[in-house]
Amino acid sequence: MLIGTILRGKGSDVATVTPEATVRDLLAKLAEHNIGAVVVSADGVTITGIVSERDVVRRLHDRGAAVLDEPVSSIMTSEVRTVGPRDNVDELRRTMTTHRFRHMPVVEDGRLVGIVSIGDVVKSAIEELETEKASLVDYLHR
Repeated sequence: MLIGTILRGKGSDVATVTPEATVRDLLAKLAEHNIGAVVVSADGVTITGIVSERDVVRRLHDRGAAVLDEPVSSIMTSEVRTVGPRDNVDELRRTMTTHRFRHMPVVEDGRLVGIVSIGDVVKSAIEELETEKASLVDYLHR
């Protein structure tokens, strides 16, 4: 299965936040959209970084509550791995597992076109298994 297939099913909306937004603003966006990470982008198209709930928790532990008024750029991951819509989901699953990523931005022609979570990847694996099972059952009943 290709990553683009996942995006077609879930949509291509990506929550973003500017690098200058405060961590407090970030938390509001995470809560509003019920998500675990957002892409940091000045224009909603290019990727400056990615920031997750984990990043916030770790910085709160290190720096205390003052981090809430700092810019998102002070806690984001700036070296962001990305995938393309034509990349294979199996490879993405291995990358996410190996590097302990939970969210991966999807980029096409240098533009942000979606985001895939580990939950999306697991859901696609379950759907593939169910399809294979149905095919095998159908084959056996012929």
